[in-house]
Amino acid sequence: MLIAPPLLDRREIARRIPHQGRMCLLDAVLAWDDDAIECEASTHLLPDHPLRAHGRLGAACGVEYAAQAMAVHGALVGERLHAGDAEHSSPRTGYLAGMRSVTLHVERLDTVAGPLTVRAQRITGDANTVLYGFTVQGGGATLVSGRAIVVLDAAALLRPSGAAGQADRPQEGPR
Repeated sequence: MLIAPPLLDRREIARRIPHQGRMCLLDAVLAWDDDAIECEASTHLLPDHPLRAHGRLGAACGVEYAAQAMAVHGALVGERLHAGDAEHSSPRTGYLAGMRSVTLHVERLDTVAGPLTVRAQRITGDANTVLYGFTVQGGGATLVSGRAIVVLDAAALLRPSGAAGQADRPQEGPR
């Protein structure tokens, strides 16, 4: 069950992810816990949306909304795990390594009235990879759904097992 911490606004989200300016697509974090996050966004309605192409915002752009939700989730979990630990206080960079079972239930996002609800749930993972399930919903319907594989420390995958520092890494989302 998600716990509702103080609401995080767009400024607080941008502080935790690399996407800045108009590329920070999320407006608010509504709730989160160690396993899941729920965010809200209305940026899909902007006529100058940075991912718009040919006058439209395709549903596949919902994957970017989900990736940003995973990134802020990873940062929040990392902050909680390392509160007061200056050595591990900055979030780790994650990379979206793969997508599975992605379903686009609509053709476009920009025709959906009202805000989008973006949810990501950590399914499994270890110190270097995390599997998230995600949905993007709006107008009372699921618009995009799927799973994402996030690699947190690509260099660690090339090191022999047992290399120093691997087991101590937090499980965070994409950046």
